[in-house]
Amino acid sequence: MKTFYWLVKRELWEHRGGFFWTPVIIGGIFLLLNLMGIITGEVLGGSTRFNIAFGGEGNNMRLLTRNLDQQSMTAVGAGLDMAMYSPTIIIGMVLGFVVFFYCLGALYDDRRDRSLLFWKSLPVSDTATVLSKVVAATVVAPAIAVVVGTLTGIAMLLMFALALSFHGVSVWHLLTLSHPLQVIANLIGSIPLYLLWALPSIGWLMLCSAWARSKPFLWAVALPVAVGIVLGWFNLLGTITLQNSWYWREVLLRILFSVFPGGWYAKIPHVGGNNPAELLSSVGVMHSYAVLGSVNLWVGVATAIAMLAGAIWFRRWRDDT
Repeated sequence: MKTFYWLVKRELWEHRGGFFWTPVIIGGIFLLLNLMGIITGEVLGGSTRFNIAFGGEGNNMRLLTRNLDQQSMTAVGAGLDMAMYSPTIIIGMVLGFVVFFYCLGALYDDRRDRSLLFWKSLPVSDTATVLSKVVAATVVAPAIAVVVGTLTGIAMLLMFALALSFHGVSVWHLLTLSHPLQVIANLIGSIPLYLLWALPSIGWLMLCSAWARSKPFLWAVALPVAVGIVLGWFNLLGTITLQNSWYWREVLLRILFSVFPGGWYAKIPHVGGNNPAELLSSVGVMHSYAVLGSVNLWVGVATAIAMLAGAIWFRRWRDDT
């Protein structure tokens, strides 16, 4: 177990630029853009003599919250929660690209720079090595993204609250309507779902990484696309009756784009709502786990296990010398 821990840590050390610094930089850019928006508002407001304070000296948003009914307070809290989610959503999209290219080069790069020979000289099994890369991509990377995204969301709310307070508009009381602990719990609770959902893409990319002698990206992308085109051609000729759309939706999308978080919501009924509170409730972690009842999810997991087994076999026997 200790050996496996150090293998995972090795992946974090070698790829800290993608796993750690990329979310941090994206979060920093997100905050910078918000700060630029605040400064722009201040400059334009000063040049047009626009004052955002309402009601003069006695203005306080606490008076507004006293006049809100329970439904309105829930809507305000949900809006604040969505604001906290927004940086994590953006970071999660970037995470998909990071994980995609990490898995594509995880086993190929070891052969290309000949570091594979060094690792094979150590008492570490190929299975442990491959699984450590899977854990790094599906657990470590999302966990870092969640932490950075949550901190960025909280910092954004504090930034806007501080900016408004300089104008005599106190919104600190409104921030108590948000649910930061619930946001954090939902994001952390979604990591196991991400692991299961992303496995088909992880398995396929690592299989191509272990098998391809060169240009693993071309094999990983061009091969399934070519299969889809051939199936469409056969459909056009009337040779087969397989719906081409099924292949593109259930096969190609699953093996190439499942590394992007949130794809499992397409398999969950009744996602959405008429207001932010209903929307957040429908995508909450407890409701999200309904996807565990989807056959598509478990077929993908079983297929991924087979592809990872193939990646382990190719890593053990592939010799590019």
